[in-house]
This record gives sequence, structure tokens and C-alpha cells, in this order.
Amino acid sequence: MMTTEEILEQVKAGALGIDEAAGMLKQQPFEDLGFAKPDYQRSLRTGFPEVVYCEGKEDAFLTAIVQKLYEKNGRVLGTRCSAHQADLVKAAFPETDYDPVSRTLILGTAPEATGNVAICCAGTADLYCAEEAARTAAFLGAKVTRVYDVGVAGLHRLLSRMEEITSANCVVAVAGMEGALASVVAGLVENPVIAVPTHVGYGASFHGLSALLTMINSCANGISVVNIDNGFGAGYLAAQINRLAVRGSSKST
Repeated sequence: MMTTEEILEQVKAGALGIDEAAGMLKQQPFEDLGFAKPDYQRSLRTGFPEVVYCEGKEDAFLTAIVQKLYEKNGRVLGTRCSAHQADLVKAAFPETDYDPVSRTLILGTAPEATGNVAICCAGTADLYCAEEAARTAAFLGAKVTRVYDVGVAGLHRLLSRMEEITSANCVVAVAGMEGALASVVAGLVENPVIAVPTHVGYGASFHGLSALLTMINSCANGISVVNIDNGFGAGYLAAQINRLAVRGSSKST
């Protein structure tokens, strides 16, 4: 099955008639598999292809969805993917890249990395979420700078990396416990900060609720907050902001 771009190139080259191409495009938006409707035109509307949330999906459903999206888009990102699910996909596609820390699965080659997104992580216990954000942003074409284990308990660690952080088009701040990292970062940079609370912490952290409330109530400006442990959502939004910055830069030159 050809992509929309390939169909248009065929029309341009005279290898495909307009009526035939129109018929093919009518079949493009999605395919009804009975249990799922893979969205093949997601990238045309939003700039990024559909992503697969793996958790909770039956084995046969997951492999079929991944296969269809891979055949159509040439690349697939799966989130919340278990080792068992990754093994199933690897059996069909040995080139699959699976990261057990972030539980993300990647098939295909990411576009050329552009711009810069900084992913800041308070502690090693938050890496699962930070890496989900990092791998998501990279899959969507952003250059990623990882700034890990820079929590506020040792502020000098964060300050030693400020040149890298301030040069990024967007900063993702991942933290559990009280979630103070996002406020500190937002008070030091001029570009948008996406705060990600994690469930990491002792009892009164309430599985991330404490960090979430801290980030929502931050007195620092320029912060947006995603849901607890939503590294994917942060990475996606960071990639969108980065894309706008890259476009703006190219227009001004």
C-alpha cells in the first residue's frame, strides 16, 4: 500500500491516473480491522503518525495493528509495551528496538533530528518516564539532550548543565517526590517547560499526586503540566514545540 506522498509522486510522474489515484486516496484515511481502525492519515493532519498504546491489548490485536501501521507508515512507536509484547513484535520484525526502561517499542528509522529538546530528570528512579519522553521526541524528529539526575536536593548538578538546557527550544522536567524541579527550571529558562509528575515517592506523595499539585500550582511562568507518568504526552508536545521553533528559524534565515 502506497503512502499519500507516493501516490502524488506517481501522479506527478504520469505513472498513475487522477481517477485511479482518487480511488486509492479514498481508502487511505483508516482501515477497519474489526477490533481497531488504524489511522493512516494521522501524519497528514498532525505531522506525526499514529502511536500505539500497547498496554491492555490482546496479543493478536497488537501485532496486527503494528504490522498495518508499519506497512503503511514505515515506522511505528509503541508505548507501555511489556517485554512479552515486544517479543511478539520482534518475532515478526527482528529489527524492532525495544527499551525495557521506558517500555517503548520502535520500528523503522526516525526522521533527521532537528532543533533541540532538553529532557531533565530529577532522579534515577524517574528514568522510566524521562526515557519515554526522550524516545518519543526523538522518534518524532527532535534532537534530544538528556540531562539526568539533577534534582533539587543537589541544585549544583542542574546548574552545571544550564548552557545545554537554555539552548533547547523546549524543556521537559520530570520529577516525583514534591516535584520541585519544574519550577526551578522554569525560573531559569526563557523557552516553554513541560512538567511531568511521576509516581515516585513515599506515602504522602500519593503516587504522584503531590508532584502533580506542586507543578500545577507553580509560581514560575511558562509551565504546562501533563498527567502523572505521561512521558509520552510530554515528549509529543515537546516535539510539536520544537517543530514550530525549527520552522520559525528556517523562515527567518
